[in-house]
Amino acid sequence: MNVPLLDLKTQYTRIQPELMKVIEEVCAQQRFILGSHVEQLEETLATFLGTEHAVGVASGSDALLLSLMELDVQPGDEVLTVPFTFFASTGVISRLHARPVFVDVCPDTLNLDPRQLGERITARTKAILPVHLFGQCAEMEAINNLANAHGIPVIEDACQAIGAARNDTKAGAFGRTGCFSFFPSKNLGAFGDGGLIATHDSQVAERLRLLRVHGSRSEYHHHLIGMNSRLDALQAAILHVKFQHLADWTGKRQNNAARYRQLFQEHDLDDHVTLPVIASGNTHVYNQFTIRTSKRDELSAYLTEKNIGNRIYYPVPLHLQECYEELGYHKGDFPVAEQAAQEVLSLPIYPELTLEQITYVVHTIKQFFDH
Repeated sequence: MNVPLLDLKTQYTRIQPELMKVIEEVCAQQRFILGSHVEQLEETLATFLGTEHAVGVASGSDALLLSLMELDVQPGDEVLTVPFTFFASTGVISRLHARPVFVDVCPDTLNLDPRQLGERITARTKAILPVHLFGQCAEMEAINNLANAHGIPVIEDACQAIGAARNDTKAGAFGRTGCFSFFPSKNLGAFGDGGLIATHDSQVAERLRLLRVHGSRSEYHHHLIGMNSRLDALQAAILHVKFQHLADWTGKRQNNAARYRQLFQEHDLDDHVTLPVIASGNTHVYNQFTIRTSKRDELSAYLTEKNIGNRIYYPVPLHLQECYEELGYHKGDFPVAEQAAQEVLSLPIYPELTLEQITYVVHTIKQFFDH
């Protein structure tokens, strides 16, 4: 049996007529940059997320970068974030010549540990950037309480967590801004790059809309130094069609996770594999189903041999990346993140996954540990 890590072709086939209809509509209009399709998506997602505004941009990375630019992050400023995440979470900080300051993650959820956050705050701290890793929220109440006490804004990296919630508040609605990615592999994916920034603040939204078009309020008149980061009409139209299926796809991801848990239990794999832990109050949307095992590399190779897609997110924590040597961090500085990087392995979890495929994955893992 073949079990890919992700199967976008099956998803596309099932909604192809809907997608082709809006693609042809955009092509007939010949209006490809911003416009009514982008505005429609922004309004729909703001309502879904429970925020006053949503601003479409060119990518999740740009959503993070523009959020920092809107805050006027300057060289020498510090932004607190985690070392166990995709590189964009810190790359955008470095792009502005600010300094990423790392905070270790929780041993269970692998999200930012708020108990270690306070000791990292200094007079130079300009923002706190928690990441909602793999599809569940960080402990935002504790993070926001500390941030508010110090007058520090929070920028949420919710690029992997659209639809996730914590105590009935959606990811992206806790901070000054919430940043989303529509990279094709995300739960809501475009036919290329795309991103979005959510905010409750009208002034923040207005500045973001200026920044995404070179800081221009009217043609050739520039009020801020911005950049070119516009969500195009074609991607917005595609995303709006796919959004109508997001609740169903999320439910199927959650059902697949439940099936994994049941089968892992039935196969007595508790001594070998740690399953994803869901924090109290969280609704997990499973952008990834990430297990942990001390035999990670060997298991990954075995699954690949058996035609089962798998991926290591992420093998090297950011504080140990070559490009960040100048920050002066060393191995052992963030032990939880470092251990996670040695143990995590993501399994197929996409909505179209069948029970037979899930059963095959768990049976194969059982075979590996039996031998």
